Amino acid sequence: MDNAPFDFISRHQDSDLKNLLGFRHRTFQDTDLLYFVSFLHHHYTGLLQPGPLPAGFASPPSLESAFANWMRPKDADTSRALAGFHRYFFSLPEHPERTRKHLPSPERGSSCKRLNMFLRWMVRKDKHGVDFGLWGRIRPAQLVCPIDVHVARTARRFGLLQRTQTDWQAALELTYALRRMNPKDPVRYDYALFGLGAEEGY
Repeated sequence: MDNAPFDFISRHQDSDLKNLLGFRHRTFQDTDLLYFVSFLHHHYTGLLQPGPLPAGFASPPSLESAFANWMRPKDADTSRALAGFHRYFFSLPEHPERTRKHLPSPERGSSCKRLNMFLRWMVRKDKHGVDFGLWGRIRPAQLVCPIDVHVARTARRFGLLQRTQTDWQAALELTYALRRMNPKDPVRYDYALFGLGAEEGY
């Protein structure tokens, strides 16, 4: 993409896509990459509309709007944003079924760890530069704590999590427990939980 992914996604010609053929990264293949490029091209160029917006609200096609357009201001968490983004992402008729495994959804029970981590980077603000804090339409209080084996084990050890499965319901249970300590910024404890679990091998 000549080190300019946004320009490539927005302005590429069909012939430019040949450069992406043969791409492999673990289970992510060129078929998946080509669909990601196709979706983002449709989104950023306005060829694909995210759906009904709140009355009187105009939203430019940004990655933030692709998530936030599905939320309501009073939503307690990002369940609706992640589920809406998943449906929106696969709304193009030519989407390959194999690509679905690379984009989780709460509606399918996934913990959505990577998406929750991405939203944390983009939404949460801190004084140490850990998270970017570039987005304003999702509040830090609405974020869901990224959860994996390490975080879940540590959370259970401290009585923050009772659920035995590490899924979306576990992520919500943990987040609501963390809100009792910090209602406005519950995911600030993510690093502490992960660090303890990874270092001590719980």
